[in-house]
This record gives sequence, C-alpha cells and structure tokens, in this order.
Amino acid sequence: MKFIDEIKIKIFAGNGGDGLSSFCKEKFRPLGGPDGGNGGNGSNIWGIADKNLNTLINYQYKKIYKGKNGENGKKSKQTGKNAKNIFLKFPLGTLITDIKLNKLLIDLTKNKQKILLAKGGKGGLGNSNFKTSINRSPRKKTLGKIGEQKELYLELKILANIGLIGMPNSGKSTLISNITNAKPKISNYPFTTLYPNLGTINYKKKKIIIADIPGLIKGAYKGYGLGIKFLRHLQRTNLLLHIIDIGSYINEVNILKNIKIILNELKKFNKLLYNKPIWLILNKIDLISKEKLNKIYNIIINKFKTRFPIYKISALKKNKCYFLVSKIYKYIFK
Repeated sequence: MKFIDEIKIKIFAGNGGDGLSSFCKEKFRPLGGPDGGNGGNGSNIWGIADKNLNTLINYQYKKIYKGKNGENGKKSKQTGKNAKNIFLKFPLGTLITDIKLNKLLIDLTKNKQKILLAKGGKGGLGNSNFKTSINRSPRKKTLGKIGEQKELYLELKILANIGLIGMPNSGKSTLISNITNAKPKISNYPFTTLYPNLGTINYKKKKIIIADIPGLIKGAYKGYGLGIKFLRHLQRTNLLLHIIDIGSYINEVNILKNIKIILNELKKFNKLLYNKPIWLILNKIDLISKEKLNKIYNIIINKFKTRFPIYKISALKKNKCYFLVSKIYKYIFK
C-alpha cells in the first residue's frame, strides 16, 4: 500500500431540511389549523482514529466529502428525518488542521478518539411553531441552516517509541525485521526503504513500537534523498537508534564522517530532534575482527565522549540484538 502522510481535503456537512407551511384540511376538521412540521438536521461529519490504518492514502483519491441534507418537514406536524452522520477514519498520529483558521483541531493519539469536524445544519421550523392566540393561521416557516464547510490539512506523524536512523544500507531494515513483526523489503542497494516501516516488539508483556525511515544522506535537510520527507515521523519518539555500518568501510575516518553527517542532518532539520536521546548502534560486527571492532569503539568513545551510549550488534546474525531489546525495554519502561 502506498504511504501518504499529508494531504488536504474539503468537507461539507449536510444542510438542514426546510420547515413546512401547511394547514390541516381533513373533512371533519375544517378548523384544524397549521400543521407544518420541522425539517430534519443535516449530516454531521466526524473524524475518528483507527489503529488499523497507517496511511492517509484513502484521501488521495477522494478529497471532497459531502453530508446529506435533512428531510423537509411534513404534514401533521411530522419532523423530517435527520440525515445519517458521516465518519471519516484516520490513522493514529494524524493531526487535523482547519486551513482557513490556521488552527489545529485535534491530534488523534488514541484509538477511537472522535471529533466533530463539521456540524450539520439545523432543520427549519414548520408553521405549526408560529401559531399564537393572535395569529391562528401563520404561514411563516424557516429554511434549514447550511451545514459547516471546511478545508482541512491532514498530517500524519507516526506514533512510535523508537526511531531508527542511519545511512542507506546501514542495516536498519534487517534489524527491525529480526526484532519485530515488521517485514520490510531488504536488498543490497541504497534506499531499499522507500517509506516508514512500523514494527512491534512484544517483550515482557509490553509493546514497543519502532519506526524505520528511509536512510539519510548528506544534504537531506535540503531535500536530497528520501529521509528528509519522513523525519517528521521521528518527532514523537522517545529514543533514536543511530544504526552505523562498521563492516563496509576500510578506515575509521569514514565511519566517523558518516556519524557526523546523520547528526548534522538532524540538527539542521530540527534541533529538538537532534537533542533527543540517541544511541549509537555499531552494526555488522560479524564482518570485522574483534581487534578492529575494539579500535573503532574506542575511537567513537573518544570522539563523542559520553553523550551517546554505544552498543555492538550484528542485525543479520541476530548477535546481541535481544540484549539491545532488553536495554530498550528498561529505558522505555524505567
């Protein structure tokens, strides 16, 4: 399924039905008087969060939603039927903004959370409502009110505890596939991941949600590559795991350079994101000797001091992956 995380839609709540101007004309009630009923209310349009959705793709193909009008009033003081409400479903993490007012209406963070997005018009009054001791035969009626109309901006920011960042082919997809229920596409070429993948770790009766976004490259904050488009999905996370390929580079200079590139892209995109807790995950340790691993580890420690906790894993071989999971669990639920 295609991943869509921002879009604009228009909604039109239903209009209220008109009130009726009518008089009773039954054979045995020559003075029956006014009997026009009220109009029914138009459709309300509601928004509701659905945990089973993870994209806004449904709104790419249909961008205008119109509610039905309420029925007009009827004779014998009968009120017209109210129109059925419309419910629009959105993924958890959807922010809904009223474009005209430039106002955030809601941030849908809980399953089945609801909001009235556009109120249907109220039904008009029939002439039976205007009968008085002075005016026994009113012909006055009112029209139904027009329903609310809005243009909305929908923005999805994935809800996840952990975010994975790193250069293309660093092993993020392999890691998330081996420690969660996610099944991302994995191949040996850049940008295997084309949109965020979500995976769930079930550990000690707790669920930990991990988001894997496309790899970052230098200049991502300017729009290069794919990752910048999806960095917003890391803004809600508690922790970032910076996955570092230490098995594909001959010298340590390139490894340090790649770490700095990713950190720089985070900083230029959003300083709040850059200042989130970040762990450095040295991946592909199965491809190098213990001596070289220790050398790289010590160089990184000396360079970044104690800001970043460092863990060594092989995502492919699942070496120390579950030790990492236990550390994540302790951090999230401490």
